[in-house]
Amino acid sequence: MVENITHPLSKEIWHKLSFYLNIILFFIVALFLYLLVIDCLSYGASENSYGWLSIVRDIAFISVSLALIFLQFFRNLLIIKRRSL
Repeated sequence: MVENITHPLSKEIWHKLSFYLNIILFFIVALFLYLLVIDCLSYGASENSYGWLSIVRDIAFISVSLALIFLQFFRNLLIIKRRSL
């Protein structure tokens, strides 16, 4: 029988992965903020009735990315608080 297929990550590897994940999330937020501004500026000028879908797409990506960033932030804050007590 196989007892453990997955190998637990060490703290050092987890911190590196978490750091790179946060960088990727910040790039996603920056990209979709830029696209949101472009879509909002072109929404009034165009006669496309489905232009609002682009704005909703941008807001969805921004909100999910920011939720993940804040989730990691508050999780790390809780870890720091527990260690300092």
